[in-house]
Amino acid sequence: MTIAPVDTEIESLLACLHGQRRHVLGIVEGLPEADLRRPVLPSGWSCLGLIQHLTHDVELFWFRAVAGGDPAAIAALRETADAWQVGDDVPAQVVLEAYRRQIELADAAVRTLRADAPPAWWPDGQFGDWRLGDLREILLHVITETACHAGHLDAARELIDGRRWMVLS
Repeated sequence: MTIAPVDTEIESLLACLHGQRRHVLGIVEGLPEADLRRPVLPSGWSCLGLIQHLTHDVELFWFRAVAGGDPAAIAALRETADAWQVGDDVPAQVVLEAYRRQIELADAAVRTLRADAPPAWWPDGQFGDWRLGDLREILLHVITETACHAGHLDAARELIDGRRWMVLS
């Protein structure tokens, strides 16, 4: 694997994304396993399910599969039926560690590419005619999606125990 020279645009976008990732992990920090698994909204997702979604459907999908074209990542996606559902036999710590690991792998994949690199793979038919054009657009999309889900986790956490992100209590 070739390491691309440091791209300040990519590093700036990754720094923004890292802030959102820290938010995701920070807002669930200290929640007991039962609360991580408890759905608090009518749609039925749990905090743990949302983090597993971010692991598979965001970090793995967008960076390693779409941007990088990694055959192992593409194969892993085909094995995941519904990332939002976490099996009762899967400990919360395993889900959280998988998210952290996928972030490391995603960052490594991103740093081998240029901002204007087109997607190496695209899931035919999954998004209709919509398509992201390059790594820059992929990063911006993932920043937006991660920030949106961090907000969902904020609402869930406040409903669970009243804790709010970055608010002194």
